[in-house]
Amino acid sequence: MTGSPPPALRPQDPTPRSLEELARAFGLEVRGELAQARTTGVVLSSKAVQPGDLYVGVPGVRAHGADFAAEAAQGGAVAILTDAAGADRAASAAPALPVLVVDDARAALGGIAAWIHGTAENPATLYAVTGTNGKTSVVYLLYGILRQLGIVAGLTSTAERRIGDEVVTSSLTTPEASELHALLARMREVGVEAVGVEVSAQAVSRHRVDGLVFDVTGFTNLTHDHLDDYASMEEYFEAKRALFDPARTRRAVITVDSDWGVRLAAETAAAGIPVTTLTTLDDVDADWRIRVLDQAATATRFRLDGPGGRTLETSVPLIGWYMAANAALAIAMLVDGGVDFDRIAGVLERDGGISAYIPGRAERISGERGPLVFVDYGHSPDAFLQTLAAIRPLVPGRLIMLFGADGDRDTTKRADMGAIAARGADVVVITDFHPRTEDPAAIRAALIAGARSAVPDREIHEVADPATAFRTALSLAGPGDAILYAGPGHEDYHEVNGVKIPYSARDDARQALREAGWPA
Repeated sequence: MTGSPPPALRPQDPTPRSLEELARAFGLEVRGELAQARTTGVVLSSKAVQPGDLYVGVPGVRAHGADFAAEAAQGGAVAILTDAAGADRAASAAPALPVLVVDDARAALGGIAAWIHGTAENPATLYAVTGTNGKTSVVYLLYGILRQLGIVAGLTSTAERRIGDEVVTSSLTTPEASELHALLARMREVGVEAVGVEVSAQAVSRHRVDGLVFDVTGFTNLTHDHLDDYASMEEYFEAKRALFDPARTRRAVITVDSDWGVRLAAETAAAGIPVTTLTTLDDVDADWRIRVLDQAATATRFRLDGPGGRTLETSVPLIGWYMAANAALAIAMLVDGGVDFDRIAGVLERDGGISAYIPGRAERISGERGPLVFVDYGHSPDAFLQTLAAIRPLVPGRLIMLFGADGDRDTTKRADMGAIAARGADVVVITDFHPRTEDPAAIRAALIAGARSAVPDREIHEVADPATAFRTALSLAGPGDAILYAGPGHEDYHEVNGVKIPYSARDDARQALREAGWPA
């Protein structure tokens, strides 16, 4: 299995746009003859070029995208957009193609993609969700509730892109701007009325959501993560905060359980954006307040109280108070987006709760007999903490946690991950999880050291191979026990030295349960 990107969803009947008009609109330098050239799409990958596309060459880690101009020309590109450093390379590699030159092609991509695909003409309500944890869950909950309301919905998340029932696997949390605008154009073609977009901090920093103005932007939380990309939590916060700008969002719904959320709400309001607040805490002032009423292995029931005495009681088919909080954020965002609250409450009462499936997010794999088994995407200290706390009340016996840590990613969180696992679980099994170019044994050692420093006598097993590690965890569990397999979530590969080896934790866990005689 290689690192080839999944196919992009793009419009089937695009409107050709004049390259001469494009150059004028964005003040681009033109090298070569545009004549009557017209474009129907824009792409960053030369392998993804289709006839009529504008190919964009940007600097990469190992090469400049302009070096692949010949491949783009063979695919049917009508022109190349690049920076001054890439212009000569592009002209040399594909002399027949005109070259459009801009100072920073990546920074210009969002606006250009929006112009080519007519994004401003899209009538769909756009919902953005950002935060460290919970983004994917909120996007799926938005999608689920919208469909219960009979609204044609779409989403783009870490796991998938969805247009109604059409699904494509994702490769990035937030797609590149070229793909995102094409996706929205495709959604417009089929009558999508509302779209949930998961927006990472990196997506904002790397211009992936440029050219979009979201109708409502929601914020979940900010906790320790991505300090390989950002020098400090303050810098990480600023990357998130940049999304809450009048040029990017019209309204905001912000969870104010933390100082980060309180600060974000104040700064967003100061920028002139209407802000609605949400809390799970009794001693915090907010517009919406959520209270968990009951927790079970199959669902979490909660009450949501809002402005004007509005209230509803419903359930989400997932474990944990934080999933109820994610559902509450989705409901508050929909209300801010113009959906009638009473209509939402009526539909949820009719259906007996929220109908949503979130792949690999505290997803129960086990059947009615044997140990509880959950596979989760969480790979940060706070995600570990919250998921362990959600599972613990459901377990009369032992709680076993299986996990690893990303290679070539934030190393500063590994000790905390190990420590939280040791404090929250009765047994810890440490395995490999995307070691990439790092020494996997060194990653495991850092996690074990964190666990030992927190609970010196905790039972710890080190098993490098993920499939063997899960079977080790399962051999330690019986009825009344639970296993949390944290990290892989929905993913279907294991990355080692640049090679993506096929591996689905969910499928493997089901197979192992059957091998052990338990239903899955």
